[in-house]
Amino acid sequence: MKTILIFVLAVLPRIFPDYSGVTVPENIAPLNFSVIEPSAGSFRAEFSSGPVSFTVKSRSGDISIPLKKWKDLIAGGNGTVTVSTSVRKNGVWESYKPFNIYVSSDRIDSHIAYRLIPPGYEVWGRMGIYQRCLESYRQTPVAENRLTDDNCMNCHSFANRRPDRMMLHMRAEHGGTYILKDGEIEKVNTKTPETIAAGVYPQWSNDGRYIAFSVNDIAQIFHSSDPNRVEVYDNESDVVVYDVEKHELIFSPLTKSEEYFETMPCFSPDGRALYFCRCRAVENMPHGYQEAKYNIVKIDFDPATGSLGDNLVTVYDAESEGKSASLPRISPDGRFLLFTHQTYGQFPIWHKDADLYLVNLENGEVSRLEELNSDDADSYHSWSSNGRWIVFSSRRDDGLYTKPYIGHINAEGKASKPFLLPQENPREFYLRLMESFNIPEFITGKVEAGPEDFAKSAIDGTASEVTSRKSF
Repeated sequence: MKTILIFVLAVLPRIFPDYSGVTVPENIAPLNFSVIEPSAGSFRAEFSSGPVSFTVKSRSGDISIPLKKWKDLIAGGNGTVTVSTSVRKNGVWESYKPFNIYVSSDRIDSHIAYRLIPPGYEVWGRMGIYQRCLESYRQTPVAENRLTDDNCMNCHSFANRRPDRMMLHMRAEHGGTYILKDGEIEKVNTKTPETIAAGVYPQWSNDGRYIAFSVNDIAQIFHSSDPNRVEVYDNESDVVVYDVEKHELIFSPLTKSEEYFETMPCFSPDGRALYFCRCRAVENMPHGYQEAKYNIVKIDFDPATGSLGDNLVTVYDAESEGKSASLPRISPDGRFLLFTHQTYGQFPIWHKDADLYLVNLENGEVSRLEELNSDDADSYHSWSSNGRWIVFSSRRDDGLYTKPYIGHINAEGKASKPFLLPQENPREFYLRLMESFNIPEFITGKVEAGPEDFAKSAIDGTASEVTSRKSF
């Protein structure tokens, strides 16, 4: 009888992605991973949860989990998957300390959408907006600039995560805002004589009638030695609301002023409040870019009349702490406001100190989401439709490329360790990918419109003009 020597180690295996201790939904694609042990010649991973167990063997260290076995393993949610890995080196097997994956019965929306773009932003070639099914590894294009003269595409947004009501901007060639509604794509020119620019950072109201935009005079700094490689700042900015039905921009002196920079708007789930970021105008840009300290404020909005209120309420006063806040996003139940917290500015995706924070809107309590954050930039985020998951951009893996991480948030606002978007072969995929994931957004299904549809609207369509209206 052949004797097999097995040494049991008291350490966790080194794996990529790091899926140890993460919480995942019951409808997620298999969490394939690689065991990083160059001197090993054989690899084995044993998966077990209740009565279900199986083993995956590998020569390369890449652990590919069969889809049917994975579904059986995580079926029903509220379970714990135990993973035991072993490697064979010099004829001896070494078994690592097992780790757990926690499965939640809180399901996740079936898709996310994102832009893929080179990380520097100052130059680009091909780029596009893509969608990914979270229940498999399938990625399909929504819009690609190879069909629109290699222009810039950005700032896609969805009405209440609906795949049939969305918008995106095109810049330079074929510039305009493209709005998908009722199966038709309309090209719109959102610049009016009363605004400093066309619409920039958007968010829809849940009913799909209004889009809140910032309008910005944007500039960039590319540092040669600063750890925050790129700085995006405003020379001036305002917030407006676009009525999709009336082709009308709505603003007030409280959302459009010379004394303040207003930007990064979002609606409350019921559409009756508009949140945005606001700071005192900084006159000596670009030298004073670190002086820009943004608070989060809100103003009433009447969706029946398209009217803004006459009073601003400060939701989070970051300036009093010498800090800045950006990207407010409200949970679908209206209880929590998720935002990015950084030392200065409103465009945090290159700020290494950018972290995700949560405001409990019922009691005003503010907390840093320790479980989600890292030592590098953690920024752009969106909520799932049930409010139990967020997807956000993080540079934690290499400090250069943003990748989408998904984290669970329970009913009390407590977060769990996030997991990197699964791929069929994550080590090869993320090593070869030379693009950043930008603006990850949950959607409840697949966008049926495709690159050819957006290209046809861009090349053949005439942009609709809009008017402006001052509210109160």
